[in-house]
Amino acid sequence: MNAIICGGGIAGLTLAWWLDRYGWEVLIVERAPALRDQGYAIDFFGSGYDVAELMGLVPQLRETRYPIDEVAYVNRDGHQVSRLDYQAFAQQVDGRLVGLLTRGDLERVLFGALSDRVHVRFGLSIDAVTPTGDQVTVTLTDGDRQRADLLIGADGIHSRVRELVFGAERWFLRDLGYHTAAYVFTDDVLCDHARGRVLMVTAPGRLAGIYPFGDGKVASLFAHRSSQPALPADPRATLRRIYADLGWMADRALARCPQPPALYYDQVAQIEMPRWSRGRVALIGDACQAVSLLAGQGASMAMGGAYVLAAELGASADVATALARYEARVKPVIQRQQAAARRIATWFVPPSRWRMAARDAVLRLADLPRLGWLLRPLLSPGMDSVVPRSAAAPPMPSHARAQGTRG
Repeated sequence: MNAIICGGGIAGLTLAWWLDRYGWEVLIVERAPALRDQGYAIDFFGSGYDVAELMGLVPQLRETRYPIDEVAYVNRDGHQVSRLDYQAFAQQVDGRLVGLLTRGDLERVLFGALSDRVHVRFGLSIDAVTPTGDQVTVTLTDGDRQRADLLIGADGIHSRVRELVFGAERWFLRDLGYHTAAYVFTDDVLCDHARGRVLMVTAPGRLAGIYPFGDGKVASLFAHRSSQPALPADPRATLRRIYADLGWMADRALARCPQPPALYYDQVAQIEMPRWSRGRVALIGDACQAVSLLAGQGASMAMGGAYVLAAELGASADVATALARYEARVKPVIQRQQAAARRIATWFVPPSRWRMAARDAVLRLADLPRLGWLLRPLLSPGMDSVVPRSAAAPPMPSHARAQGTRG
C-alpha cells in the first residue's frame, strides 16, 4: 500500500513515521521550500506526549526544550501581577510535559526520525485530485502525476486538499473573533529580562507575550479580538497600531516586527466538518480538527490523530473501515476540546478589566499550597488522550531496520 501526504508539518510527519512502521510506502509533499524554523511555542503534553513516547522521541524533545519556571502576567511597566507556576502545571499532567518547544523544533525532531524510505519533496503542493477506483490520482504543482492507495491532507487550517475534495473553506471554518500573530526576533535586553519566564501583558481584548530562546532570540505572541475575519493588508502596521500602548516590552518587540512571511498573522478559528474522509482521501491535523490557539493542544492532537489513523490502517485491510474507525475515535475528543476552547477564550484574552482581575485572582490562589487544582479548568482542553494506555509501537519492519533515519 502507498500513501501521499500533503503537508510536512507535525501531523504529516507523524503519520509518515507510523505508516512506514506498518509497511506502507509514503511520499510527503510540502509547500514550504524547507523545514520551517518559526512557529508558536507549545506546551507539549497529552496525546502528543503519549505518541512521542511510543516513538522513542521524548528524550530528544526534552533536550530541545527551553526551560521555563513560570508564566508571568505583567503590567505595562513590566511588574508582575500574577503568575502560573510551571511545576504546578506539570503536576496536573503527572509530569508528562515538555515545556515550550516551538512547532519548528518538534517538526525537526519528527523529520529526523523518519527512515530514508519515506520520500519528502519540498516546494510542492497539489493542483488536482482524481478518484480512480480503489486509488486516487494526484497532480502536483510541478505537473507530476502520482497514483496512491490513499491521499492524506495534512496541510493545515487552510488545506488545499480539503478545498479540492470537500469544498470551500468557508463551509467548515468557524471564526472565533480573534486575530493572532507570532514571530521570532533578536533582543538581548528582552531575552535577559524574560529569562526562565514567559511574560504576558494584557489589556481588554488584547494580549502580547514573549518567551526567550537563548542566544538573544525571543519569540513573540499576539492575540486580539477582531470583529472582521478578513486579514489586514499590512499586518505589521496593524500590530503596531493595536498594541502601541502596552508598554516598553511590547514596544521593543513591535520595533523588531518583520513583514510576512517571517511574520505569521491569521485569524483564530476552528474547523468543523461532518466527515473527515471521502473515498480514498482523508484529512488529519488542523485540516479537519483545528482546535485553535485558545485550546493550546493543536500539535499534540495532530500527533494523536496521526497515530490513530495509522493504527487503524495497520489493523484493517479495508481502507474505508479504517478511516471510519479513525474518525469515530478521534472526533469526539476534538469536539470536546473545541467546545472547551470557546469557553476559555475570555480568560485567555479577557474582554474587560474585571475579567483580567478575576484571572489574576485565580492564578494567585492556584499558586498557594494545595490549591493547584484550580489550574485544572485551564488545562481541561488538553487532558484527553486518544492513545490507549496499552498502546505499543509495532515491530520495526525489515526495511526500516536496514535503513537509517534522517539527520
